Amino acid sequence: MSKTVLVTGASSGIGKATAIYLAQNGYNVYGAARRMEMLQALQVYGIKPITLDVTKDESIVACVAQTGNIDILINSAGLGSYGALEDVPLSEAKNQMEINLFSVARLIQLVLPNMRKNKYGKIVNISSVGGKVGLPMGVWYHASKFAIEGMSDCLRNEVRQFGIDVIVIEPGGTKSEMTGIGGKELMRVSGNTAYKGLANSLLKMYDDMEKNSVEAVVIAKLIKKGIEATHPKTRYIGGAMAKPMLFMRKILPDKLFDKMLMSQMK
Repeated sequence: MSKTVLVTGASSGIGKATAIYLAQNGYNVYGAARRMEMLQALQVYGIKPITLDVTKDESIVACVAQTGNIDILINSAGLGSYGALEDVPLSEAKNQMEINLFSVARLIQLVLPNMRKNKYGKIVNISSVGGKVGLPMGVWYHASKFAIEGMSDCLRNEVRQFGIDVIVIEPGGTKSEMTGIGGKELMRVSGNTAYKGLANSLLKMYDDMEKNSVEAVVIAKLIKKGIEATHPKTRYIGGAMAKPMLFMRKILPDKLFDKMLMSQMK
């Protein structure tokens, strides 16, 4: 019998590509997102659309209830909001953490009882190279992804006793509407402040990265590899510049890594 998968953030980017790719490979896929009009187009692949607003608990609860017994949860919904820490209102920071961290935790809470009962489950958390490497002007985005990494490490050792695997995906440059939205947000928040010079440099770097980004299906294939492995790795890395960036982060002292990172923004 095919496994049932819930993919959040399925209206675009990695979530959309993953929902389609898994449906094409025989999985019973539910695609969840706020923009139902964009989800409707996925029905041609056999994907079942569900409205989900991850900032509202009642929406999260209703989404999980509609899917019934979830074997695999793929937490792909996310927000990339940028600006200098001094400039970002805390209300926006809290919204970022709500979407990228707390909604993920809530979804996991809701699917775990059935997974424990079935002694089977795969929880896939989409982190980022930005969960290991912090860029200036992205403080709350990176804070949320660093938190996803830590939460996943703790959770992995809590639930392995029940036959449940926790897998972290760390994409590098991947084609997504999030990059364009993030750039606009960056300039809205910090484009006319004391940090405008750095904001402009970062925007140029983002534009260069986007040109070299991989298609989202590359990450979808990585996710499929992880959920089908008998003994999955704790982390899977893919996308433009992901492996060299994480390698340099690992071997270089902090200040030398900072120097290398900032040299890319000139």
